[in-house]
Amino acid sequence: MTFTVAILGRPNVGKSTLFNRLVGQKIAIVDDTPGVTRDRREGDARLGDLHFRLFDTAGLDDAQKGSLAQRMSAQSMDAAKLADVILLVMDARAGVTPTDREFAQRVRKLGKPVLLVGNKAESRAALPGLGEANSLGFGEPIAISAEHAEGLDGLYEALAPFAKDESGEAQDDEEGTERDETDDPKRPLKLAIIGQPNAGKSTLVNAMLGEERMLTGPEAGITRDAIVNDWSWKGRDIKLWDTAGIRRKSRVQEKIEKLSVADALRAIRFAECVVVLIDATLPIERQDLALCDLVAREGRAVVLALSKWDAVEDKPGTLREVNSKLEDVLPEIRGVPVVTLSAMQGRGIDKLMKAVFDADRRWNIRITTSKLNRWLEGALERNAPPAPSGRRIKIRYATQANARPPTFAIFGNQLNKLPESYLRYLMNGLRADFGLDGVPIRFALRGGKNPYEEK
Repeated sequence: MTFTVAILGRPNVGKSTLFNRLVGQKIAIVDDTPGVTRDRREGDARLGDLHFRLFDTAGLDDAQKGSLAQRMSAQSMDAAKLADVILLVMDARAGVTPTDREFAQRVRKLGKPVLLVGNKAESRAALPGLGEANSLGFGEPIAISAEHAEGLDGLYEALAPFAKDESGEAQDDEEGTERDETDDPKRPLKLAIIGQPNAGKSTLVNAMLGEERMLTGPEAGITRDAIVNDWSWKGRDIKLWDTAGIRRKSRVQEKIEKLSVADALRAIRFAECVVVLIDATLPIERQDLALCDLVAREGRAVVLALSKWDAVEDKPGTLREVNSKLEDVLPEIRGVPVVTLSAMQGRGIDKLMKAVFDADRRWNIRITTSKLNRWLEGALERNAPPAPSGRRIKIRYATQANARPPTFAIFGNQLNKLPESYLRYLMNGLRADFGLDGVPIRFALRGGKNPYEEK
């Protein structure tokens, strides 16, 4: 990647649609409602043989100082300062508005190269607006339709001069990077932070990154997109997701919130370890435990974090309550690590990351077949399988079929009649003897075929 590009413009001109088109994935939430995008999103974009880093922004807005809209606009300007070139996007069908003129002035003051893009130009109705756009002083606009992938050849020609060395150096760097990633055994850990609205997820991510990268504030539900950040902790590369708050399904009514929750659920599926963040100043709710259960059902390692710990008065009592509810409601992932922290004060992050890497190690564990069957022999001697209808269930042997999460194949006869209580007995034994606390465990039951069944 040879250069960086920031997409700016007033709300609802199609910035996120253009971002999705250039990165080749629908990863930014798109809707007709103005102001859907809030946090700055980054992605690796490709246009022909051009490869570049692309910023999607909330856009520029003339809002009251200190308001959420003003904070969003400030983040957009930060992205513009980091970019080598700015794509100033306007709605070609709507023409040039007073807001477009005002923001053109603000962008001009940055002293960056600016390419004016007239989006939604797929019909003749856009021609008058494109003609007006010359008055903004950035030359003739590039007419495109991000939704229909029209006009991207013109955008390519405008961006090509900003590539440092398309023919040699850039291509060599890219190939070298790919080889390094293949040979590097320390793959980036994929870590997602989830929780209910206003639990402090973005504040925690900012504290981890050491910068005000995510929008924060007293308003609930600020984060909408699941934003991934590249981070490193003690030499280990991490893909860190900040996600929108997930409320109970019955409370989610608006379309934007539904899209945000769907984006958060996708982040869980991409992740390897998930931190479920709970506001420790509030009583623990069933929804908090339901999120832990959701992560376990997706087969991901779980760490429970109690945020705003500095504001909790009865700390021992709160910990006892949380551990008791985890034991009662989520016995299938018994031993979930519970970490206390205060993101505002930057406390507890090292403790959290130690718990995350311990959970990831357990999630990736491999147990040899010989060791597993020695353990199984002892477990069967201590508590033999039941004998439904007077015929005892036989478990012959076991092997680990997979990791991430640990999955065990059990071979024997009549395993379809093995009760859940006995599987829980085996699960708890594995957890206790092999240190699999807080990691979902799965079984694959494989019975032998009865040779007399067809006769």
